[in-house]
Amino acid sequence: MDHKIIENATLWSKNTYFSDHDRSEIQKLISDLPKSELELTERFYRDLEFGTGGLRAPMGMGPNRMNKYNVRRATQALANMIIKHFGGGSAVVSYDSRHCSKEFALEAAGVFAANNIKAYVFKELTPTPMLSYGVRYYKSQGGIMITASHNPPIYNGFKAYWNDGGQVVPPVDKEIIIAYNELTNWNDIKHMSFEEALAKGLAEWTDERVDESFYDIIENQVIQNRDMCKEHGKELSVVYTALHGTGNVPFSKILKRIGFTNAYSIPEQAIPDGNFSTVKSPNPEDPKAMAMAVDYMIKHNADIAYGTDPDGDRLGVVVNHKGSPAFLNGNQIAALMVYYLFKIKTERKTLPKNALVIKSIVTSPIQNAIVEHFGGVVQDTLTGFKWMAGLIRQHEEKKAPFNFVFASEESFGYMPHAEGRDKDGVGSVALISEVALYFKRQNKDLIEALDQIYDQFGFYFESLIALDYEGMQGSQKISRIMEHFRQYPDSHFAGEEIVAKEDYSSSLSSDLILKKDKIIELPKSNVLSFTFASGNKLFLRPSGTEPKIKFYTMVRETEGSLGEKKINALKKVKVIEDLIKEVCEKA
Repeated sequence: MDHKIIENATLWSKNTYFSDHDRSEIQKLISDLPKSELELTERFYRDLEFGTGGLRAPMGMGPNRMNKYNVRRATQALANMIIKHFGGGSAVVSYDSRHCSKEFALEAAGVFAANNIKAYVFKELTPTPMLSYGVRYYKSQGGIMITASHNPPIYNGFKAYWNDGGQVVPPVDKEIIIAYNELTNWNDIKHMSFEEALAKGLAEWTDERVDESFYDIIENQVIQNRDMCKEHGKELSVVYTALHGTGNVPFSKILKRIGFTNAYSIPEQAIPDGNFSTVKSPNPEDPKAMAMAVDYMIKHNADIAYGTDPDGDRLGVVVNHKGSPAFLNGNQIAALMVYYLFKIKTERKTLPKNALVIKSIVTSPIQNAIVEHFGGVVQDTLTGFKWMAGLIRQHEEKKAPFNFVFASEESFGYMPHAEGRDKDGVGSVALISEVALYFKRQNKDLIEALDQIYDQFGFYFESLIALDYEGMQGSQKISRIMEHFRQYPDSHFAGEEIVAKEDYSSSLSSDLILKKDKIIELPKSNVLSFTFASGNKLFLRPSGTEPKIKFYTMVRETEGSLGEKKINALKKVKVIEDLIKEVCEKA
């Protein structure tokens, strides 16, 4: 075993900064060698990296794990930058239903308080969009959300926010990373107990006013036809699952408030539970996670089923289509929202000039077709709502002539208002319910509504495969896969001619036919894409929050009936994905 890892583990186990209980966890692993060699290696081969948005890792003691000490370290780094840029101020902290989330949140508040930065802490577990809004509500200089989104139960994480309510972006994110890496002496981290912070007025629980203000925003800015929702909302029968996360209270409140009173929450999954005991993965993108809600929907002939992840920022939608469940993907959900918003605003003459939609580079181009048809503008960012919030901020600072309408990415994230600056499952469930009611009153479900959109704008189909590679060896394999595709030697892939390659890590777009290069005007990122002669595209990128690499296939079919287009698109995607898996297996 690597001697350095043993040395690092021994130093941790003897450092009295850590509690006796926490040190004993490492002492036990050391005494259990060689059986514990892999576990010790994973915990001590590096420090947990503060990425561009924060931290995420399995929980446990050690420098490469999520624990209260690394939360303190990350909070101190954020506090240092708040002091540097603003001279102090306040910060907002919230947390999801995961194990240790509330403990980590109070630890973070204690660090802010010790740095004379007032901490506003949500009294109950709260979805990420409410934390983002809370930063803006309190006019704070920063914020922290303790969550690991839809990762397995052993994970937790730390998301850092700046004074606009968005996650930190360049150059601030890099400054925080440097500050985090420079905190090598634990005693340099300031901290006081949350109780002491409360007593000194340096911490304060939030109250219902911030929650009610958040709901007001949704009702007044997201909903387009409040009268329709109030008068007819009960006609839409809704099933909802919180998947043991933060969503049950806010989602139930907002649906009832805007008129959707015929809503049922799955009781077994409504209670917050860090074990996520009824599902393998608390991810509404996974049909298995939605099973209880879907079964109830079909059994009781409800119209639609919703699910949200533990921190309530992602929304999944399943439609009761003629008695069978139809699972919508994130691109389809966003397309429905965008189409409805632009159609209704156009009809009511409320669509602003230069109406702006923001999406990630791996999100369906059907939005371009829809938005441009109605005279709006679409702008792309890298994957992640931090970049979308950052773009909104840039436009505000430059007084650019754009009027924000909507933002989304394919991984079930949507932002239907800019009063919060992160994906918002609460606002999105309100909007998609309005969309579903609008079409129901025309005797259409959302599948039929989608077909109406495809008939008008063409059939767009996107597919995602995510390949998991855990630990240090997995990280190395992901690097090999990315390098293989960067150096891909052939001019064709899965029968498709490659006409262009975009490498976002070098900011270079290469036209392989004209032999010309141009600069990609986005921040550098470990993303690669192929553009094919057909116009279809393939993107690949390692996940920024999970040990996996993702491949996004985008195709558009223009020939034949809608049914034929769907069949042909599925065939093309399968050929591409089969080759992807084959290549990755050999890498």
